[in-house]
Amino acid sequence: MTERMGFFTDTSVCIGCKACEVACKTWNDVPADDLDLLGMSYDNTGSLNANNWRHVAFIEQTVEDNTRWLMSSDVCKHCTEAGCLDVCPTGSLFRTEFDTVVVQADICNGCGYCVPACPFGVIDRREDDGRAWKCTMCYDRIGDGLMPACATACPTESIQYGPLDELRARADERVRELHARGQADARLYGHSPEDGVGGAGAFFLLLDEPEVYGLPSNPVVTTRDLPAMWKRAGLAAVAVAAGVAASFLGRR
Repeated sequence: MTERMGFFTDTSVCIGCKACEVACKTWNDVPADDLDLLGMSYDNTGSLNANNWRHVAFIEQTVEDNTRWLMSSDVCKHCTEAGCLDVCPTGSLFRTEFDTVVVQADICNGCGYCVPACPFGVIDRREDDGRAWKCTMCYDRIGDGLMPACATACPTESIQYGPLDELRARADERVRELHARGQADARLYGHSPEDGVGGAGAFFLLLDEPEVYGLPSNPVVTTRDLPAMWKRAGLAAVAVAAGVAASFLGRR
């Protein structure tokens, strides 16, 4: 496997231009949805789904009698421990040589097991064909040595792409810089290999609690307990079989 690649999204410099959304849809031929405002400020996509692989959130806050805007471009986290990949029965979901997680649409059978397995609510099935879709981190582009379309289009470098270790070091430095400027709420999200998904391949610098951006505070891979569950189920089956055998032999 080559060096692990990833996204670092620095929301402190996001201007909400949505260039990332447009570039993602254009490059990946993602269908357009109706352009209706949702009554949530300037947000017209609402969330990540099968037809929105990037979602720019607009959060309006009142801080000390002043209004501030928090903007963030959300995306699939390409988890180290990916529940979606664990439950896929066809091998449609696979881990690439860049340690990203990709759906092969021509193999997906539309079973939908991956949808509830994602602790971030990222992966989704398209209504017209039932298959699952999500960000591929532009697998075709990065295979040719190019950056993903969203990172290429971002005018402020809020979305940064590169080797994950380098991005983590850059993010740590950026947090220290913001703290020195008095932005004490600046924090990283999804960067730690010690978190509930083993660290994300796409992580964020936030200026408020994760829940404010619509992110779970402590996401945990949904398949973490499966080995223990199968072990207990196996022990229970053995106990039942032993009981039946003892009962049969006792009648003789």
